[in-house]
Amino acid sequence: MRSRKQTSLGKKIIIWIIGILVLLAITIGFMGYRYFKQALKPLDSKDDTVSQIHVPMGASNKQIGSILERKGIVKSGVVFDYYVKSSNLTGFRAGYYQLKPSMSLKTISKKLQAGGSDQPIQSSSGKLLVREGANIDQIAKEISHTTDFSAASFKKLVNDKTYLAKLEKMYPELLTSAMEAKDVRYRLEGYLYPATYEVKKDTSLQQLVTQMVAQTNLILKPDYAKIKKAKMSVQEMMTLASLIEREGVDQTDRRKMAGALENRIDIDMPLQSDVAVLYAIHRNNKELTVKDLKVDSPYNLYVHPGYGPGPFDSPSKSAIDAVLNPLDRSKKYLYFVANTKTKKVYYAKTFDQHQANIAKYAKDN
Repeated sequence: MRSRKQTSLGKKIIIWIIGILVLLAITIGFMGYRYFKQALKPLDSKDDTVSQIHVPMGASNKQIGSILERKGIVKSGVVFDYYVKSSNLTGFRAGYYQLKPSMSLKTISKKLQAGGSDQPIQSSSGKLLVREGANIDQIAKEISHTTDFSAASFKKLVNDKTYLAKLEKMYPELLTSAMEAKDVRYRLEGYLYPATYEVKKDTSLQQLVTQMVAQTNLILKPDYAKIKKAKMSVQEMMTLASLIEREGVDQTDRRKMAGALENRIDIDMPLQSDVAVLYAIHRNNKELTVKDLKVDSPYNLYVHPGYGPGPFDSPSKSAIDAVLNPLDRSKKYLYFVANTKTKKVYYAKTFDQHQANIAKYAKDN
């Protein structure tokens, strides 16, 4: 039988435990309340960095809150969801929005009710440089670095069938052969002209890409008859130009190289281009191995004769002119190798002559 002293001690322990639990509950409740009150305020009232937020069709308030939290616009998606429900807010619309961490939940909610854009929108004025010889993966990186558009949204757009059909109707001479090509990685590879483009506040991603294609069409407009006379499609001509672009030599040598490549095409000889293999293995600069040269890809022009699926990068006007005005075709050159130090290019009719030139090239280096 317990003594009164033991019973009293047990009661004290129970009271002590209950007291701790009550204090803990009050503390947690107070901290939760503070967090809730804090989450109702702008995430950072001094941060006016604009982020592009995409609200998909049919997204719930909870899903929208998660998107806003993940993008660093609100402190808590759960609190945003509670705020929306407690304020009886409805009618949030799908689309692209320009939002800032400095915005209150009330401001964000009003923007979501007003509706966003159907296409991604650039938030600030800037310039985009598409470099000569840049491929779509490289352009995508540049876009993500210098605009509000993501690399993923850009790469998705340049293969969007609806958008491509619209572009083909606008520029049929330019794009018909590209749309008919098989096994292409990106339909618009080669057709985004290298230049500097102004990206205004209200420029959409679709408008930006259309500018690039329109510029290519403008550059090629005087040459469409010449391309047809050369018995090449625009896709084939642009493919050769994209190979010539990456050689980095003067215009005379570019024209001679174009002549050698066209001589190979005439006899159904593989073009054997390192540029093509690098594109096939998704690399820009790399020492190629024997295994690389055998990679199973339609873009591997060591394995496959002809032009392959299409261009490997964005060629300049000078590379295009070289293909349309080749030099020394009558000399039947099939090979060339450049000395990286002197920039001198050695041409050959036979493989043995080519090997001798390589020996000379290696000696000069």
